[in-house]
Amino acid sequence: MILENRESEVATDEPEDLEATAEDEAKELREELESTKEELRRVRESAESNLNKIKYLMADLDNYHKQVDKQISSKSELIKADLLLKFLGIRDDYLRAVSVARQSRSGPVVIEGLEGILKNTDSLLSSEGVMEIETVGTPFDPNVHEAITHLEKEGAPENTVTTEIRKGYMLNGKVLRPSLVEISKKIIRNSVSDTTKEADTSNQGD
Repeated sequence: MILENRESEVATDEPEDLEATAEDEAKELREELESTKEELRRVRESAESNLNKIKYLMADLDNYHKQVDKQISSKSELIKADLLLKFLGIRDDYLRAVSVARQSRSGPVVIEGLEGILKNTDSLLSSEGVMEIETVGTPFDPNVHEAITHLEKEGAPENTVTTEIRKGYMLNGKVLRPSLVEISKKIIRNSVSDTTKEADTSNQGD
């Protein structure tokens, strides 16, 4: 009888214990799931943050490369311009030499040799993108012309280039060397003086 009572108590307690255990395990699983979700959220946020940092770093690196390339290109252009200016100086010397040779009636071999060198120099400058600046007959442009003298000239519009003293050149749309020019100046007549002179001439005639 006593044994039966004990077996009945054990049988009665077992379902309750199992239910409690199941609830505990479910609770632990829910907590673990929430913890996993939270950890996953933090990992995702960290990954997105790191990805944005990488994007910014890549953009900065790209800008740096562009800036370096631009600086290298700019410095190369400056070096090229400086070298071409030296060639222009040499061209000026040969141009004067040709002029002197012609005036002194040097032999044709000498003149032809100088002209050949001058022609080769012009070809080199042209191949590097050097272009002559238009001067005579064009309006004076302070961006490409440098006026070193003014001349009152009848019939010429004011501030028009009348004489080219030294040839100027452009390189890739920029002034490599400005042209030295002479420009026209408007002739100002004194009407009172002219009238007086005409009256004096008329009186002398009488």
